[in-house]
Amino acid sequence: MSSKLSSTQIAWRAAQDITDGAYVNLGIGFPEMVARFQPPGREAIFHTENGILGFGEAPAVGEEDWDLINAGKKAVTLKPGTAFFHHADSFAMVRGGHLDVAILGAYEVAETGDLANWSTGPKGVPAVGGAMDLVHGAKRVAVITDHVTKDGKPKLVKRCSLPLTGVGCVTRVYTSLAVIDIEGGHFILREKLPSLSVEDLQAQTGAELLVPGPVADLLVPEL
Repeated sequence: MSSKLSSTQIAWRAAQDITDGAYVNLGIGFPEMVARFQPPGREAIFHTENGILGFGEAPAVGEEDWDLINAGKKAVTLKPGTAFFHHADSFAMVRGGHLDVAILGAYEVAETGDLANWSTGPKGVPAVGGAMDLVHGAKRVAVITDHVTKDGKPKLVKRCSLPLTGVGCVTRVYTSLAVIDIEGGHFILREKLPSLSVEDLQAQTGAELLVPGPVADLLVPEL
């Protein structure tokens, strides 16, 4: 296995924890990959903020119907039972607590569960979309992300320095190096790459990693 997981492998790992029949919203971009990897015998029902519930996989290239797109403007297909509704009704579903899971990307995640994923600061282009609604409306909020930034700085930190999307909302983070829960204001290490020691992982994490019990090997297929 390589020294870190690819984005596709992180998405695969996150998909393994989605229960059968769960109503799921996937953030625009990287998190959309999670939909490719539903485990056999399980079927999630995917929701998109622009008003579709229960859509299918992406169409083959050249077979797109551009009247059928998700919130990220990517073409989708329909499945039996797919529902369409007004944008306002879609957000009412989010705000009303009807989604089981939201899986989002992140610039920073704090040990308190705070999430920053919509702005990189004064020079960035803000793009919050529905994220602020999702992190407070979904029953479970998970993040998928590289463990560090492109210049090697920790993305898992003690306190976020960037504008917040939500406070105390994230409960699990799937990174390129580990699976980490957030409980009681602390990062709890659950899984890590077998090639990486806890000390090496801690050196790349901006807050203390607690290890209250056995840490499982983070094993994913080559994708």
